[in-house]
Amino acid sequence: MTDPAQNTSRLSSMTGFARATGELNGASFTWELRSVNGRGLDVKLRLPSGFEALEFPLRELAGKSLKRGNVSGGLALKREQAGAIMPDLEALHRIKELAIALADDIPGALPPRAELILGLPGVMKSTNSPEELSEEAQLALHEAVKTAFAQALRALDEARRAEGAKLAALVAGNVEEIAHLLAAARQEAAKQPEAHRARLAAQLAEIIGGTPGLPEERLAQEIALLATKSDVREELDRLSAHIDAARALLKEGVAVGRKLDFLMQEFNREANTLCSKSASLALTSIGLALKAAIEQLREQVQNIE
Repeated sequence: MTDPAQNTSRLSSMTGFARATGELNGASFTWELRSVNGRGLDVKLRLPSGFEALEFPLRELAGKSLKRGNVSGGLALKREQAGAIMPDLEALHRIKELAIALADDIPGALPPRAELILGLPGVMKSTNSPEELSEEAQLALHEAVKTAFAQALRALDEARRAEGAKLAALVAGNVEEIAHLLAAARQEAAKQPEAHRARLAAQLAEIIGGTPGLPEERLAQEIALLATKSDVREELDRLSAHIDAARALLKEGVAVGRKLDFLMQEFNREANTLCSKSASLALTSIGLALKAAIEQLREQVQNIE
């Protein structure tokens, strides 16, 4: 028999973490990327001041590598030699004039305090901040940051694939457990007509006591009617087809999470119908075990890209 876990190395999880670092002209930077489950692909980036223009191209780059998952990324920038901290005089004058005007309009308001104004965002800046770099130097720094982001993406993809390899073995095992339970259900379902006969005969004997029972033909009709109502062959055949589909998707491997997730709904539908049609405690027990195995499979499938 073919190993159910083979050919699943292309499967990717949506969970992963990666880090990439870089350095240019006295500035060092670190990217950290984290990925968790998501219905689609959602990329959120935290960028320091001066790097806002990179957000769209970086998100676009992530979309080329990843298909699904909630991805959060942060860029930490550190300069080895901090420049002098100087006020932005233009911003300072604008804020001061606005603060004075507001104080004049509000009765009893105190004049603006210098330390509070200087503490406002954008008033103080470093002389070697990205805004103070030459255009050429700033473009070079941006390119270095983008290169490090691409490295972090590759590392994240590798981490997700490594997690996917572990998932592949778990999911394949779940599918084989469902296949085993399906075989047991087929064996038990084949016994249902005889079980109907024995149960109906016992009920009739209890009701009519020692008087003659139903004619054999009528008894056969009643048994056939009960057997038709509890016939689960169609549900078992569909479950078998779903198992084949799950194995094929695992073999395909690439971006199959959505398809597997939809397939879980079909698995559940057939297992529920099997339980509702069951005419024996043994078949009901197998049906409940099937539902539990399918739920375990669904939980694992939620992690697949």
